[in-house]
Amino acid sequence: MNILGISCMKNEGAFLLEWIAHHRAIGMDHFVIYSNDCEDGTDLMLDRLAQMGWLSHERNPGPWRRGPQWEALLRADDHPAQQRADWVLVFDVDEFVNIHLGAGRFSDLIAALPDADAIALTWRLFGNNGVIDYTDTPVTDCFDKAAPPAMLWPWRASLFKTLLRRTGDYRKLGVHRPRGLTQGAAPRWFDGAGTPLPDLYQKNRLFTPPDRNCWGMVQLNHYALGAMENYVVKCDRGRANRDVGGFDLSYWVERNFCQDEDRSIQRTAPLRGPLYQSLLDDPVLGALHAQAVRWRHEKIRSLLREEAPRAMFGRLLLTPPTRPLSKADAQRMLRLAHLAQTSQTKPNL
Repeated sequence: MNILGISCMKNEGAFLLEWIAHHRAIGMDHFVIYSNDCEDGTDLMLDRLAQMGWLSHERNPGPWRRGPQWEALLRADDHPAQQRADWVLVFDVDEFVNIHLGAGRFSDLIAALPDADAIALTWRLFGNNGVIDYTDTPVTDCFDKAAPPAMLWPWRASLFKTLLRRTGDYRKLGVHRPRGLTQGAAPRWFDGAGTPLPDLYQKNRLFTPPDRNCWGMVQLNHYALGAMENYVVKCDRGRANRDVGGFDLSYWVERNFCQDEDRSIQRTAPLRGPLYQSLLDDPVLGALHAQAVRWRHEKIRSLLREEAPRAMFGRLLLTPPTRPLSKADAQRMLRLAHLAQTSQTKPNL
């Protein structure tokens, strides 16, 4: 069984090695990573990892019609590593697969769902924990406060990424889910609790049912915010997908949930830790990692001398963790969203 991860990166060198080590430790066999416009040495780290046989690195320079992420996915459709894979997952460096079965490996999840052609890995949003200063600390150690299960609103709390069996059912990869269902195909979809999903998931849907906990077997830990200083750098970098808006205070508020402690990912730390240390001990990677950390500290200092990033940093300091809505308020938001969607699709008479 060959499991492939596909990702798109820019200036993520400070976080790259932990992410690679974690997913390699839980059974991901190979990665195809597209880089663009790197200033911190991420591309050089990927070159070294490619030399070591851990991944395939593809440079993805602009200009792009729809942004670097969509361009990368178009190229990944024909990549030899993708053609060899049995399972494929498109995901980002701030997303960590957290499997609750057996030893916490991909093989445990796939064995538990032998009929699955696609497994929806629902996000669990991990908040900022009140961390102000960026430090070179593993993300999975630093942030352990998360959103409660089955939040009805914001709907993004139920977004997923797709672990896809390569059966030929779909013609194209996508950011959250595969696209282009082939004629006659009927892939079987399951959520992260092992529950079959309706047939409508074969063609569309980006989120699992928000009124139930879909994390029983697997969840996707989404560390979207990080330290406040680091978020200022993230805002400056911008999004890899031009179809969505930029990073701002609204993005922060809709993800900064810190109600529940969740340290379940630490059960795989004995697998992840030695691999992570071995990468840091490599003389080339260790030096490049340290360079990427220095670059990030220098970038933070530089940005905080400017008015707009400094104002954003001040707003982050002023903003408390996000309060989950009551069930009544969440249902009200869902009704409003449904009405807005209905009015947009209703023909003008």
